[in-house]
Amino acid sequence: MGDVIVKEVITKKDLRQFIYLPEKVHKDDPNWLPPLYIDEWELFDKKKNKSYQYADTALYLAFRGKKPVGRIMGIINRRYNELHKEYHGRFCFMECYEDHEVFHALISKVEEWARQNGMVGLVGPLGFSDKDPQGFQIEGFEYPKFIVAATNLPYMPQFMEREGFEKKVDLVNYKVKIPEKLPEIYRKVLSRVANNKEFKILEFTLKKELRPYILPALDLMNESFQEIYGFVPLTDREKKELADRYMMIIDPRFVKLVEARGEIVGFAVGIPDMSPGIQAARGRMFPFGFLKVLGEAKRTKNLLMMLGGVRKSFRGQGIDVLMAVKILESSIKSQIETIDVHLVLETNTRMRAECERVDGRILKKWRIYQKPL
Repeated sequence: MGDVIVKEVITKKDLRQFIYLPEKVHKDDPNWLPPLYIDEWELFDKKKNKSYQYADTALYLAFRGKKPVGRIMGIINRRYNELHKEYHGRFCFMECYEDHEVFHALISKVEEWARQNGMVGLVGPLGFSDKDPQGFQIEGFEYPKFIVAATNLPYMPQFMEREGFEKKVDLVNYKVKIPEKLPEIYRKVLSRVANNKEFKILEFTLKKELRPYILPALDLMNESFQEIYGFVPLTDREKKELADRYMMIIDPRFVKLVEARGEIVGFAVGIPDMSPGIQAARGRMFPFGFLKVLGEAKRTKNLLMMLGGVRKSFRGQGIDVLMAVKILESSIKSQIETIDVHLVLETNTRMRAECERVDGRILKKWRIYQKPL
């Protein structure tokens, strides 16, 4: 088969091989969910992705002969390290065939790179922030895939442990069946919150109604996500870019905001699950892939909860319950049958309790690994 050679990605041809390698690795996996390639090209474009301004990166491809057989990205997120007083490198977007020699060559290359840049540990899979796919999936491979979650094959975490990496943190996916009636605890909290005239729930039917609230909601995300592992606060420019990027897929019916004293103090954002449409389009939005993606968004019976948060000083007052009830009401009205709440940190007891209140069950689990250098 030939020796494994690891080369840095330098040319546009190299980058194309890097971006499209996963669809070759997964070509025999009927359940694999490709990325949206239009997003992939922006993600790896240093001119368009402003995360490169505060992160050092390296992209590598592994070859056997002339055939690319694996890839990996190394990241040193200087902003995150400074905020948390850490000296950790990251690896992410790792793919390879079922070949431990290739896996070893790739991870060793990033370990060496991180060590040469003064890092004392390596964690991952973890991208620029928690908004990128994170962790290797370790459980629930029999269930359908969905966007913004890792879609690795089962041998990848096995290879990880053979390299001496240990668990850093696990993330879980809850599947919630829309209940026929509200849980009693919701009824009690909702009746109390409904009498509090300080809180105003904001709901939307059109994107133009929603747009003025996007940046205030992202400001609140910066504040409320500070304790979430891997999160990096967005700059003003990044918030605007994120808003522009997601306006195409946001469905205003499933965006709920809570206002108090003239400020946004709570937000919850869900999107219709368009994953089967992305599979049908093979990740390609053009020339006609977007029709398959948008068509699936209209047909789906499943909702993906993407973001949610409550200002710290307003927690424990039922705002989360108020938004959850409104999401459930909109889901019932839109004939949604299930909700996926995904990538919930195992340490996020508040969110896990909310999922379990409505009989949510864990289907899938991902793991972020760590190793000292």
